[in-house]
Amino acid sequence: MTSVLVNLSANKDQVAEPWIWRVSRDFNVKVSIVKANIDADFGYMQVELSGEVEDIQRTIAWLMTTGLHVEALSRAVGA
Repeated sequence: MTSVLVNLSANKDQVAEPWIWRVSRDFNVKVSIVKANIDADFGYMQVELSGEVEDIQRTIAWLMTTGLHVEALSRAVGA
């Protein structure tokens, strides 16, 4: 299994969307929230995505299509 840390930032229009629920429902990855700060105008979340490399890559690619600011903090490393 592989793990990658990812920062997600959302603006006012995106903050109310259920992004983490969608990832856990639609992709074969485990999502662990490392830290978060979310209010009505801005949201920031650092998550750890764990799973197969291909599934993590698909998840990050999809997150980038949502308009969220997505920044991978680490590369995939086998555990």
